[in-house]
Amino acid sequence: MRVAVFNTRSFDQHALEQANAVYRHDLVFFETELTRKTAALAAGFEAVSIKTPSLLDDQTLRVLSQGGTRWISLRSAGFDYVDIAAAHRLGQVVVRVPAYSPYAIAEHTVGLMLALNRKIHRAYARVREGNLSLEGLVGFDLHGRTAGIIGTGKIGTAVAKILHGFSCSLLAYSRTRRRNA
Repeated sequence: MRVAVFNTRSFDQHALEQANAVYRHDLVFFETELTRKTAALAAGFEAVSIKTPSLLDDQTLRVLSQGGTRWISLRSAGFDYVDIAAAHRLGQVVVRVPAYSPYAIAEHTVGLMLALNRKIHRAYARVREGNLSLEGLVGFDLHGRTAGIIGTGKIGTAVAKILHGFSCSLLAYSRTRRRNA
């Protein structure tokens, strides 16, 4: 299958080519996002693969349909940038990533918190320059601190569990009330 892959950078291209090695689809990469102005680039492709900030409204989907695109693959869990009803009317199938690992995102979040607190970016640059001074690099213990978490979905809950492991007091807010939480 010929697939027009939009919103790609070199790291995307490498990962997608590796994943495609088994399937051997014909992937053609475009750096631009897919919009009304760029939809004509997908003419002759059975499928497109996109992520935000692409915008697939009714008009864009019609251009894709006229060009032969029947499959739309979203490289994201969210799909609010696609007019799903219009795609169905045009006979297009839309698929998406069902979810990301909440643990990977939560761990990355806490990793960034630690990097900022302990000024790891600054310390790394100093060590490369041969400067081993600790001046201005000392952070603080997370142990016993209070952390605020906005959003208590899967990711927020995973962040809370990690921070609980640091003996942090936790404050949390969510727009949605969770049952059995």
